[in-house]
Amino acid sequence: MAEAPTVINRPQRWDTPFGTDMTDQEVDRVLSIEPFCHIDASKFPSSLSLRGIIANDTRIVRFDDGDIIVREGDYGHSAFLILKGSVRVVLDGLPPEVLGRREPHRRGLGASIAQLWSNHKLPEVRNVALYGRKGGDANERGEGEEIRIFLQDVPGVISAHKTAQINKGSWFGELAALGRTPRAASVFAEGRAVMLEVRWQGLREMRQRDDAIRNQIDRLYRQNALKVHLRETPYFSHLGDNVLSAIADATEFETHGTFDWYGSYQKLAQNDAADRLKTEPIIAEEGSYPNGLIMIRSGFARVSRKFGHGARTLSYLGKGQVYGLAELAHNWKANDPVQLQHTVRAVGYVDILRVPTSVIEKYVLPTLPAESIPKLLDYSAERELSAHAAAPATTGAPEVPTDMLEFLVENRFMNGTATMVIDLDRCTRCDDCVRACAAAHDNNPRFIRHGPVHGHHMFANACMHCADPVCMIGCPTGAIHRDPLRGNVVINDRTCIGCATCAGSCPYSNIRMVEIRDIDGWNFVLDDKTHLPILKATKCDLCADQLGGPGCERACPHDALKRVDMKNVPELARWLNR
Repeated sequence: MAEAPTVINRPQRWDTPFGTDMTDQEVDRVLSIEPFCHIDASKFPSSLSLRGIIANDTRIVRFDDGDIIVREGDYGHSAFLILKGSVRVVLDGLPPEVLGRREPHRRGLGASIAQLWSNHKLPEVRNVALYGRKGGDANERGEGEEIRIFLQDVPGVISAHKTAQINKGSWFGELAALGRTPRAASVFAEGRAVMLEVRWQGLREMRQRDDAIRNQIDRLYRQNALKVHLRETPYFSHLGDNVLSAIADATEFETHGTFDWYGSYQKLAQNDAADRLKTEPIIAEEGSYPNGLIMIRSGFARVSRKFGHGARTLSYLGKGQVYGLAELAHNWKANDPVQLQHTVRAVGYVDILRVPTSVIEKYVLPTLPAESIPKLLDYSAERELSAHAAAPATTGAPEVPTDMLEFLVENRFMNGTATMVIDLDRCTRCDDCVRACAAAHDNNPRFIRHGPVHGHHMFANACMHCADPVCMIGCPTGAIHRDPLRGNVVINDRTCIGCATCAGSCPYSNIRMVEIRDIDGWNFVLDDKTHLPILKATKCDLCADQLGGPGCERACPHDALKRVDMKNVPELARWLNR
């Protein structure tokens, strides 16, 4: 006799509130202050009430003098409203060691050779005496999830760096939270300060339903970031400030998809192709009027075209790439207007900018060199049957097979800037790559020669150093961070507290928590309170301190292993089709 199925309530967004101490009294207090007291609560549905957002998507946090609230380069998921006190924004950057990060360095030739015989016999040996000496101007205080990096010499930092003060009633961090972009500056408490921290979901809901908050955030973005973004885009880089300002004023901001895609994509990958596409919101649809140039600000998008009763993936777009210029240029030059030739869907969460067609035709197309303007589109019957020719002009015509593109998108491998790809036809399983990694990391390799396989190519379980590194969200000490010189994602072992936040967030299971040993190598280092082994997060760091770069790639005797930037589709195509 079959057992009765287990029945539970469907998990809801607010099953896990952002803060555990938002009592009714605290919620009432927040609703009584600006800007919340001016928000029209009737604009919110009962299932997503303003009071519910304050109770579940916000929390009260307190900081002592010198506590670092956000760090430049971190990927935040929340914004802050100052309720009491003031904070300082460091405008010219702080040294890595002050932020709890490690100072970038490479070993010399002698040290690189010496490690071949000086590594410990057992893995994960640490000199724990170094943990008490942080160096620089930073230190830690607090315990567990409340641990924080703080500045020991606040007056010295203020005198040595260019800073600006932000006072009670002001917001900061909202642009990075909504766009999931790196924090633009470090912010620390000046004296004791109390903040209302709002996670991005609640901020998004309030922005959608309250004109004042939306206008404030949009104004700040146009003022502080949009012109910079436009100037960094090749099609706008030649334009003057006045023209860029006019374009920025007309640009529309849009968000599509689910922010926490990394928690659900593996389950979605088990569905068939049609069901997967249904979960991806459409940003631009094939056959529609091209109403503007789409610019990807953050996240990833799938470019596809109708094929039979389904759709065929042709490419993918990431931060900094655009879509729609070919159609806009054709309609501007020719008398036979065309519609969009592809569908663009959000893969996970995508933040886009849409520059209206009229603006592109007025300011951009007339000023571009002739060689930069896409050619007139050809719509012959033969082209309709060609998957290669269907690729958007902005991405070229990659020779990556369609089934491989589908595989990359479904597994979110297009997120990697240094994805480890192994050609199984050439790989002899000699494990030279693993041994080279172990030699560079004190006898414990930082990757596993195992992973998803498509055809004869395997995508190994090694950190991909993602373009959108969700592992960095929520690290309490900033131990996991992006190297400011090389861009690879690394972990500062001395400030890692073993909370496993990064390991739990990594959607590819490429971060491992390991038990560390003392300097003698035989005994595990134990927590003095629980007497359990101390854990540290470890992962591939692209051999950041090695002279020749990634040892795995250099050690392969058969050219079977490659670290690939997945945004560089032509490079990937050349390597796959050798």
